[in-house]
Amino acid sequence: MPPPPTESPRRAPGTDSAVVSPDPALSWSAPMAPGGVPGAGRPVVSFGEPEVYDEGVRSRPFGMWMRPRVAGAAVCVVLGLGLIGGAVTGSWLIGEPGEPGARDSFATAAGLWHSVPVDELFPRTVQGRGAGPGGADRTWTRIAVAPDSGCADAFDPLLRTALDPVGCERLLRATYTDATQSYVTTVGLLFTKGDAATMTALAKRFKDGGYADRTDLMPRPYAAKGTVASDFGPDQRASWTVSVLTDAPVVVYAVSGWADGRTVDTPEPAAEAMTSGATTAPAQAGLGNEAQGLADRVERGLRKTVSSPPETTS
Repeated sequence: MPPPPTESPRRAPGTDSAVVSPDPALSWSAPMAPGGVPGAGRPVVSFGEPEVYDEGVRSRPFGMWMRPRVAGAAVCVVLGLGLIGGAVTGSWLIGEPGEPGARDSFATAAGLWHSVPVDELFPRTVQGRGAGPGGADRTWTRIAVAPDSGCADAFDPLLRTALDPVGCERLLRATYTDATQSYVTTVGLLFTKGDAATMTALAKRFKDGGYADRTDLMPRPYAAKGTVASDFGPDQRASWTVSVLTDAPVVVYAVSGWADGRTVDTPEPAAEAMTSGATTAPAQAGLGNEAQGLADRVERGLRKTVSSPPETTS
């Protein structure tokens, strides 16, 4: 694959031809009745509480009756067990591609697009504690889920070319809005056909070439008609992030913009928009935080699912 050109135009060509699809509750391909309501023959799952991927961790102090020396020993034991346990449960995250555990987890992640409910990959509500500018809390509500698809209409041509080496197995996308409905963000999970070595090579190419920061390599948003994101097209892209995973055949991305449909002359990558002292319009609005915050939490949910894959029945 020839490398993308070195010159980066300000705006990406093309438009997103995706149309809104009903929001399936259990699978990506189950039939739905018109109007976005599950059909009479569909099972419906109701969640009592919104799914949250940002829980705080509270420490539990040891009893005051313990002698300092005993307490210290106990702390060492707990920390040691925690490190060992973390190494075991998180081995798929840090294991070498050739290790058996890493290979099994990589294969598990590859099939999640058709075995995990929509609400698990893209929760209806996502809490982002400290994810906003200045550490402010954020709450995002899902307003649309795109039908699972290929990649032809989801990326500008140059980005699609950059991703060609890993292939496109399935693309899953959802669009969210913030609590004030001022901003909209599309987050996507591209499940590739690449193996661990191919994903590692792509990640290196993105890093060495600065691909994730180029305005000619931005992903497209999913503009869902009849929602606050109906005018969220390529010209409305304000900030974005793209992450190529090496421990799973997945590319995670998010792109954000204003909900009022205003055009953006100079989009800014999330990493730059979140820099302290940044004065651009996307930075001042916190749109870098919108894109990065949602992408991070969807990625955490994916990793959590791989660590505890859904049971399958024969």
